[in-house]
Amino acid sequence: MALQTGAGSAIAICVAAPATQDATGFAALTFTEAGNCEKIGQIGATFAKTEFQPLKGAKQKLKGSADYGSVSPQFALDETDAGQALAKTAGNDESNKLYSFRVTLQSGTKVYFQGRVFGWPITIDGADPVTTATPVVEICSKPVEVAAS
Repeated sequence: MALQTGAGSAIAICVAAPATQDATGFAALTFTEAGNCEKIGQIGATFAKTEFQPLKGAKQKLKGSADYGSVSPQFALDETDAGQALAKTAGNDESNKLYSFRVTLQSGTKVYFQGRVFGWPITIDGADPVTTATPVVEICSKPVEVAAS
């Protein structure tokens, strides 16, 4: 598959941590998919820029620490959806616990990571729009990508 859209993509959550931070460790977990997801967001590292300007020579620019970013999936609020309920529990958890996540792309490729959910805000935007929940998931581990089989 060359090009793909977000159609058919999904996000799932698991309370447990993987035994190892690799494809095998994450694949052994049992994830609960959160339904009615409209968008997920960006996954992948950006690096802090570190600079040094010697008195002689060109400025040196180096990659500093990695920030694996955050995702803000948007859900049509469904209080009976098990995945949304688990994400809501994670968002209200004050313990700084890491949760495991799996994002499945249209192609079947899976991206695993651990993160913390910062809240479960809901948006009620008038009489006609669907009520949504948009948590912020801060990615706290290097994402592990597993190509579709």
